[in-house]
Amino acid sequence: MLFKDLLNDGTGKIVMLVFDGLGGVPHPDTGQTELEAATVPNLDSIASRSACGLMNMVDYGITPGSGPGHMALFGYDPTGVEVGRGVLEALGVGHTQADDELSARGNFATMDPDSRRITDRRGGPPNQDRNIELVARLNNLVTVPGYEVKFLSGKEHRFVFILKGADLDDSLSETDPQVTGVPSPPVEAQDPAAAGAADAVNRAITAINEALVEFGPQNTVLLRGFAKVPDVEPFPARYGLKSAAIATYPMYKGIASLVGMDVLDTGPSFPDQVAALKAEWDRYDFFFVHVKGTDGYGHKGDFDGKVRVLSECDRLIPEIESQDPAVLIVTGDHSTPTALKDHSFHPVPVLVRADTAIPTGNQHFTEADCAGGILGVFPGSKLMQLALAYAGRLKKFGA
Repeated sequence: MLFKDLLNDGTGKIVMLVFDGLGGVPHPDTGQTELEAATVPNLDSIASRSACGLMNMVDYGITPGSGPGHMALFGYDPTGVEVGRGVLEALGVGHTQADDELSARGNFATMDPDSRRITDRRGGPPNQDRNIELVARLNNLVTVPGYEVKFLSGKEHRFVFILKGADLDDSLSETDPQVTGVPSPPVEAQDPAAAGAADAVNRAITAINEALVEFGPQNTVLLRGFAKVPDVEPFPARYGLKSAAIATYPMYKGIASLVGMDVLDTGPSFPDQVAALKAEWDRYDFFFVHVKGTDGYGHKGDFDGKVRVLSECDRLIPEIESQDPAVLIVTGDHSTPTALKDHSFHPVPVLVRADTAIPTGNQHFTEADCAGGILGVFPGSKLMQLALAYAGRLKKFGA
């Protein structure tokens, strides 16, 4: 990593505003992407003064998950540092995972008792009080001899499954079939070293189903993203930045915590997040601000909903810019087009507003306009290196 040898004592602050699932493709009903349809005069204004481009978060044609997308944004090789969803969910709900623990992201779900087929992958979904009740029941009733089992409450249908014991390997298949109308498959070891872990998890699932048999519609669970804690170089040491995350959703708090950022308290709305940024401005060099709503509406196929989140957030962009960061980045971790209702391989638009940024006449912050920007199409894992340069935090290389 050449940039590490070039870090200097610069003081320029960096704000990275990430709209989850930002990118889109033209919707068949509108002929527009969500960014093209949104009313975002402030983002458009900033784009006209920024260096713009498109980012491939993993590689050409590869669709990134949220974990790899964010690892790339933070400057790590997303194919070299595999971060399981379970670890991120556990960190996101405040659990510091130990080396002898295996974690997974869980969904409460509905299973037909006769056919054993999954009829609802989100079990209703339950409200938060019901989630807490179900988690408490599982913690009281589910045991696996030779291991400790723990359940941590998440949001609505989500929870975290923790298995603690010796020789647990995370090379495991998932129990979430991703569709309804089929049974949940058992966990299988994808490496001989994981045979013991697979057996322990399957015994836990049997005990879970027994504990929930009379608790429909949440009468089973689906587990995915089995993970041990990876070895990751801390973000503050990597970049020489005192760093903070302002996120409302557990997973993104988790990934920020994993790389060593301070996770700041904030309310559930974007205005709350902006207020937290302003309140903590003097304490940090780098702020990661995460907006979840764009991705949620993308997965639902709700074009108007995604447009609405972008338009509503745009109104508060001047409050962020008024803090006068040396570098303001606006981008996403991947594309979630509402036309596809899922993540896609399409590159993600990005703007970098800085005093030395070279604008190229962009009139709007859209995929098409960013494609003509000076940054071109580049790997997302290089964004942090660019941010350091624009912030005046890198020395010259060579004589």
